[in-house]
Amino acid sequence: MVLKTTLCRFSGLRIYPGKGIVFVRTDCTTWLFLNKKAKCMFNNKMRAPKLAWTFAYRKAHKKDQVNEAARKKRRGSGKAAVRSIAGVSIDVLNKKRTEKPEVRQAGREAALREVKDRAKKIKAERAAKAGGGKAKAPVAANVKSKGAARGSTGR
Repeated sequence: MVLKTTLCRFSGLRIYPGKGIVFVRTDCTTWLFLNKKAKCMFNNKMRAPKLAWTFAYRKAHKKDQVNEAARKKRRGSGKAAVRSIAGVSIDVLNKKRTEKPEVRQAGREAALREVKDRAKKIKAERAAKAGGGKAKAPVAANVKSKGAARGSTGR
């Protein structure tokens, strides 16, 4: 005959049929305790890992470890496969990987120079376009002096 046992939520010990205390909180969580001792300890907010007779203590302090001899398997890291990425062929990737840092730096500088030249050219075109239109009147000529605006007589 097999007996259906449950575990005490505080001590971790087995509770056999007909034994134990059920505690139901107001938020409808149920706690099943082995005996009054476990229930009192729980109510007094004792920590199970600090009490030597609980399973939580034994687990925290590495007691009852039978399978200590079993070693963990180590997985060897697989080598990353070289594949083409987003339309770039493997040959181009290998060529970029093997090129020297000086060549890379020269390529970067050339690209940067090209971008700066393009920006300078656009700026020059805008300046020429703005200079070709009407010449604007100076701002100071259009604004009246503060005293004249208030209506002072200038004594």
